[in-house]
Amino acid sequence: MTRRAAEIRLDALLRTACDVIVERGLANTRTADVAQAAGVSQALVFYHFATKDRLLEQAFAYAVEQDLARLDAVVRSSATPLAKLKKILRLYTPSGRSTSWSLWIDGWSESLRTPELEKVCRRLDLRWRQDLAAVIAAGVEDGTFECADPAGAAWRINAVMDGLAVQLAVHHRVITRRQFVEWIRLVTARELGLDPAELD
Repeated sequence: MTRRAAEIRLDALLRTACDVIVERGLANTRTADVAQAAGVSQALVFYHFATKDRLLEQAFAYAVEQDLARLDAVVRSSATPLAKLKKILRLYTPSGRSTSWSLWIDGWSESLRTPELEKVCRRLDLRWRQDLAAVIAAGVEDGTFECADPAGAAWRINAVMDGLAVQLAVHHRVITRRQFVEWIRLVTARELGLDPAELD
């Protein structure tokens, strides 16, 4: 197998593993499930991932990195801090049957029992907060936002988004997506000295 073929096969295995994890959950996903779904031998799965735990960690990281790539594109853009903030809030909002949120919630849960997954989850989770804090700081610098503690504001906004997103993703019809959006705008506006209408 050439190196390029191996990379393509690895990417396909990670995508398949993510699909299986969303369907079965991290705790119930077996290497045999991933191999069967990918149409390959279990030996090939172990060729790429020495253990089941390593497969699950890398699949989780792979899925989350897709979200982070979209976040990075927003942060690196030439848009104003306010425009970036609005895009970040939209990116974070669960929509439909959110595969991304299913993985995040499952990842947080399994992190309680799997130290290596906890390290991956923490590293990726912190990236959201750091990027949000950077956008807030840029908005403070240019006078768009009023906030004495951009890092603290990012943590508080993110904590509310996480809590509401779990409710929206796990408990159907407890809150609506519209309520989620309205409440996040309200919290973010209060943190940054804005009128909630500015976040529409």
